[in-house]
Amino acid sequence: MPQPRRTLISIEDTPYYHCCSRVVRRAYLCGDDKYTGKNYDHRRGWVEAQILKLSEVFAIDVAAYAVMSNHLYIVLYIDLDKANVWSDREVVEQWHQCFNGTALTQKFARGEVIDEHQVAKLKHLIATYRSRLSDISWFMRCLNEPIARQANFEDNCTGHFWEGRFKSQALLDEAAVLACMAYVELNPIRAKIANTPENSDYTSLQLRVKAAINGKQPTRLLPFIGDERLNQPKGINFALKDYLELIDETGRIIRDDKRGAISANADKILTRLNIPAENWLKITTEFGHLFHGPVGTLQELSRYCEHLNKRRRHFSTSCEYLKVG
Repeated sequence: MPQPRRTLISIEDTPYYHCCSRVVRRAYLCGDDKYTGKNYDHRRGWVEAQILKLSEVFAIDVAAYAVMSNHLYIVLYIDLDKANVWSDREVVEQWHQCFNGTALTQKFARGEVIDEHQVAKLKHLIATYRSRLSDISWFMRCLNEPIARQANFEDNCTGHFWEGRFKSQALLDEAAVLACMAYVELNPIRAKIANTPENSDYTSLQLRVKAAINGKQPTRLLPFIGDERLNQPKGINFALKDYLELIDETGRIIRDDKRGAISANADKILTRLNIPAENWLKITTEFGHLFHGPVGTLQELSRYCEHLNKRRRHFSTSCEYLKVG
């Protein structure tokens, strides 16, 4: 039975979450419709554009995404520090990029004087907006609802576009985050609609590769910051060069079906993550089937379940793939 989202989110344990949304009706509403012969790939562009827009609105960073013909995968990082340092005016301005707000917040945003009897109400609204701007459910709502409205308008119909609630799972450690990102970004290659990372349209991987060619990182994606732990800015504690090399080689193996044919250098990268090559290949091709709940080592999983008053379930068996011993 579906659980309230608040029972799945534990910022105390991790800021990283993997989310998935699927479409309904004929199931290929962002690709080729075999019944009508129409192609709807342009809708994947809508989704990608909205993802990147929201990354600048919310106190939530995008680590990875892949927009496919009938589903969307995204890895998100909740940045509570960013939400907490925004001024009241900044909170309102951020919120107004997605919603109109109220007459009171519009008045505040214009810099007009707020009547004394309305100050308490304004503060309550700002506190609500601040909370929502770091809430995954609100992020996904602001992502999915505009796309559904656009698609329904284009199809001249009403009804659901997305299949129920989006699914989410906590990523409890570095290995879980990187394995999930690889699984997400390699979706087009696994589906055989792309041969290389740079040809993987509507993915964060394509953005990273294009930026890396110029020695940069995409400004609207959570950056890689290397593996130094002290005095680090916010970002993924892994070297971008190593990640792209690992992804490129994993993609080649998946595409050419060369199981176990991983290079010595890539094997060294996996050794730092403490994941055997055969486990890595299984995780990056079967992540969605292996993990149906929080992902991490047994120690991290136990801590997460304790904090949320959950009993550790059968999904703990699959977490063994993430570590040796």
